[in-house]
Amino acid sequence: MVGVALGSRSGRAVLAAAVLGSGMALLDGTVVNVALVSIGRDLSASLQDLQWVTNGYLLTLASFILLGGSLGDRYGRRRVFVVGVVAFAVASAVCGVAQSPGQLIGARLVQGVGGALLTPGSLALIQATFVEQDRAKAIGTWSGMSGIASAIGPFVGGWLIQYASWRWVFLINVPLAAATVWVSRSVPESHDVEAAGRFDVPGAGLATAALAVATYGLIEAQLLGPVWTAVLVAVGVALAVAFVLVERRVPSPMLRPSLFASRVFTAANLMTLLVYAALGAVMFFLVLQLQIVLQYGPLAAGLATLPVTILMLLLAGKGGEIGTRIGPRLPMTVGPVVCALGVALLAGVGAGSGYLTGILPGVAVFGLGLCILVAPLTATVLAAVPDRFAGIASGVNNAVARAGSLLAVAALPALVGIGGDAYHEPAEFARAYTASMWVNVVLLVAGGAVSWLLVRNPATCDESGLGRRRPPQDPPGPPIRGGAV
Repeated sequence: MVGVALGSRSGRAVLAAAVLGSGMALLDGTVVNVALVSIGRDLSASLQDLQWVTNGYLLTLASFILLGGSLGDRYGRRRVFVVGVVAFAVASAVCGVAQSPGQLIGARLVQGVGGALLTPGSLALIQATFVEQDRAKAIGTWSGMSGIASAIGPFVGGWLIQYASWRWVFLINVPLAAATVWVSRSVPESHDVEAAGRFDVPGAGLATAALAVATYGLIEAQLLGPVWTAVLVAVGVALAVAFVLVERRVPSPMLRPSLFASRVFTAANLMTLLVYAALGAVMFFLVLQLQIVLQYGPLAAGLATLPVTILMLLLAGKGGEIGTRIGPRLPMTVGPVVCALGVALLAGVGAGSGYLTGILPGVAVFGLGLCILVAPLTATVLAAVPDRFAGIASGVNNAVARAGSLLAVAALPALVGIGGDAYHEPAEFARAYTASMWVNVVLLVAGGAVSWLLVRNPATCDESGLGRRRPPQDPPGPPIRGGAV
């Protein structure tokens, strides 16, 4: 571990590079949705083409993000991070000048690969570079600023489409990437000093294939039908089982199964799966509800969620500091429950709802819950494993988060009885929207329950969650590491 202070020049460079890189990738994950109609009109794209413009990026991002974290640990986190930023920028430029749906979809697939390299690297840079007492605050700032990029996606996309062109949704990434690479020059390199032997090609291939096949089945569920969807998901699960078996046998595994000996690490990732499934579904259904039922335009729908952005900007860093003082268990329990209260309020949004009385309260409470949970969750995932595995730990957590969102967005429409062209009917969609919000409430409460039951504060037990208390004579220092790594 490098041991850089947050207030130092190198510390500011690390934080700026991490925020710029991950924020760019998160922004692109949401900003494109509001541009789809204009893209379809300009490129004469079919509905299936437009689906892949959105889903192609998510497919490769989810499939390669675990590999990206492992590559950073082995070959240098700053190096792999910069490679990902450059790949993302080049693919964005191709997206911006694409003349056919095929060109745009191909470039979006490459964008996802670039995002998979830079996203886990951005967080791993923070964990591996900063001194321990500054990490929680740095992670809180990173999560808040990166979350803002995701939250303002619909707003930025609506503004660019209305006043410029859909092509600028992609071209804006080029100067952002250039700034990220420039700032990264001052970032110290870090890697897993104990990485040795040949790279785990079988593990990398199986992990990628498992995520890709399962994700493809979920994305194309309505097109494939229930039988083929079930077959593809089953194949994905089988490949995942094969991946675990391979990782237990190869001499230099990409993902050491012993990392999951830490009960805290396992619990935090289970909580991530539940919570991020709900987060992805809430934003998906809410933006559509505002446009289809309340007749908001794309720009107005984006502005309606602006309080989440403001709260994350102001309070996410404080959430990290609170988690440091009192431990992660309570914030990781209370945060999802507060989010659930906000979603319960949003379940009442329908035709005739006013913004100040019908929408703003739910959005504000939802945003407050995010501020409470995001930074402690991220810090807990990374603190539960040795620092040299920061990249792969970040990759696992990011893959779990993306898988949760994909699963919810793919499964919820069928679960609440909406599909095909029925979403064009305001009354039909409003019914499905209300049902989906209550499903998300259940997911969020379940996430809070997992944290309360399985997460333990490092001050009272070791990171494995097995209950061994620190001896009273122990001096202040790093948390005791759990699990036989």
